[in-house]
Amino acid sequence: MPVLECKGLTKRFGRVPALEDVSLAIEPGRIVGLLGPNGSGKTTLIKLANGLLTPDGGYMAVCGAPPGRESHGLVSYLPERTAIPTWMSAKQLLDFYGDFYQDFRREAAEEMLERLNIRPAQTIKQMSKGTREKVQLIMVMSREAKLYLLDEPIGGVDPATRDYILSTIIGNYNPEASVVLSTHLISDVEKVLDEVIFINQGRVVLQSTVDDIREEQGKSVDELFREVFKC
Repeated sequence: MPVLECKGLTKRFGRVPALEDVSLAIEPGRIVGLLGPNGSGKTTLIKLANGLLTPDGGYMAVCGAPPGRESHGLVSYLPERTAIPTWMSAKQLLDFYGDFYQDFRREAAEEMLERLNIRPAQTIKQMSKGTREKVQLIMVMSREAKLYLLDEPIGGVDPATRDYILSTIIGNYNPEASVVLSTHLISDVEKVLDEVIFINQGRVVLQSTVDDIREEQGKSVDELFREVFKC
């Protein structure tokens, strides 16, 4: 059964279509890059899968169930903007996630925070923007979810830390789950992706494995993206 499936999915804001007739399926154990220009519908698709928006047409399911109360326990979501209480310390945030989510792996989160030299007593308010992003990503990836939805997870993170985040944090997930990762930093994330979905003006223009792109197109994902979406 696909972890995430859409058939003819449509979402409009007023008369403006954000997604139009989107059909796709993501199987378990995959890291998928959701790639497209600004305004292409990536964040809308992620919010629909997380149950934050309601579709206007078509079908969407997470592990066979429509997004909603039943699916909330299966999805771990990283929004585009930092959305953790800034008055909390890192330790209080660990306590909060442990109380709120039964599937939270506290030891894994503590280990990753230590590796990134983030002090448990430091408050979120005292942290830089990039450090806040690291903390929120660690919390999201330390759950035993079935679907991880990451909207621009490394946008504000320094290049030296990206490798650790991609290989350890994003690579350190439930192997029966899938990760959907929306980003503009394609060359950075390409090495961890199994497949990609190109989306433009609310429509899926390509879904392919990274291996097939390299073999059939003779290009990297970054090169193909630049070709497909060049201005």
